[in-house]
Amino acid sequence: AVRRVYDQPLPNGPGMSMRGVVVEYAPGGSSPAHTHPASAFIYATVLEGAIRSAVNGGPVTVYGAGESWSEYPGDHHSVSENASATEPARLLAVFVLGTDETELATYED
Repeated sequence: AVRRVYDQPLPNGPGMSMRGVVVEYAPGGSSPAHTHPASAFIYATVLEGAIRSAVNGGPVTVYGAGESWSEYPGDHHSVSENASATEPARLLAVFVLGTDETELATYED
């Protein structure tokens, strides 16, 4: 589940906004491979549990609660999943992106 928790135009960045979303993964849950808008810089931090992540064909990394990573405009997020089959996981993703962007992710089939 993805829940928007913050949305604010940037007063010092005309045409840009900061948006925050909490992504909740059920035990064993995952998100399909995806990309974000070309204007989006993302800072993600794990709030609970552990998240397995890989970007741009890089190595799969497991991030625990309190650990973070960034995604740059145009990055391909190929792996995004709960590292546990028994415990839930949550992350906060903060986007800096064009205010006119309506979709935060484009998912692959």
